[in-house]
Amino acid sequence: MGFAELPTLTRRQLLVAGAGLGGAALAPSALAGPARSPVLVLNSLDGTVSVIDPVRWVETGRIATGKEPHHLYMTPDEKSVIVANAGSDSLTFIDPRTATVQRTLRGIIDPYHLRFSPDMRWFVTAANRLNHIDLYRWDGENPVLVKRIATGRTPSHLWIDGGSTTVWASMQDSNELVAIDLATQQLAHRVTTGPMPADVYVTPDERHLLLGLTGGEGVQVFELAAGQAPRAVGQVPTGKGAHAFRALGDRRHVLVSNRVANTISQIDSTRLAVVADFPAPAGPDCMDVSADGSLIMVGSRWAGRLTLIDVARRRVVHQVKVGKSPHGVWTLDHAARV
Repeated sequence: MGFAELPTLTRRQLLVAGAGLGGAALAPSALAGPARSPVLVLNSLDGTVSVIDPVRWVETGRIATGKEPHHLYMTPDEKSVIVANAGSDSLTFIDPRTATVQRTLRGIIDPYHLRFSPDMRWFVTAANRLNHIDLYRWDGENPVLVKRIATGRTPSHLWIDGGSTTVWASMQDSNELVAIDLATQQLAHRVTTGPMPADVYVTPDERHLLLGLTGGEGVQVFELAAGQAPRAVGQVPTGKGAHAFRALGDRRHVLVSNRVANTISQIDSTRLAVVADFPAPAGPDCMDVSADGSLIMVGSRWAGRLTLIDVARRRVVHQVKVGKSPHGVWTLDHAARV
């Protein structure tokens, strides 16, 4: 499959994001089009969410959240976007249509990353600072803690399978991948990974699990089989600091942001190979994709901007100034997330 070995990068290297576009936004020509719902960009260092008009591509307001918000996630019914405020032990619920705060839920301990099971029975959070994963029952309104599971060092990103049976989680500082069985609420598997694993993505056929290696230069690939521990089968070279995934919406291709290389790679999940690369300046992180699949929206963390990339032309077409350290990007007018 053309896999390659990955060298290890230091934390210092991860902080050097390379050249950005400076302070000037490019002309918004060839932007995708008739989106109506706002684009929400989470600013981790500001404790805010920027509200972006997707027609004029300007910031129209900011929503105060809690301390140290790092990730946000839309509920499967798409009624709320939830911001996880790790430093405030709280969740901020935002209406994705009106960009107004619906409510704040407190007492959720250190929610760094978050995920709903597809059947909406489970809500799961990763406590990055406190080294545990929390499993909550979800009644459609509120989470109820069922089990707190001690993990390896620094749980980072989560994925839940299509059958709502297994939680996959990366351990950023112990270089591990763990699997949690939702039926028993027990840790089922633990395997060693490459350096600094981050985001997790399971291919639509659920045969392979992809793991972004932020301390390396690509994506590690694991083979999945029911009831068995995932088996490492190789790596897909993408670029330094491979970090976050976003499906392109065609049930075949997935994007991965390479935070240090300042690129985004498009992976064919059937061939397990890169088929396209896009420039993405200043530490690209989380992404969303327009409903027609023509536009990538990515947070450029080191520049404080939302960067818009034309998929067909493979080029940056516009940037929007937002807050400090833009992390998550979500909109209701999006391509399918698988």
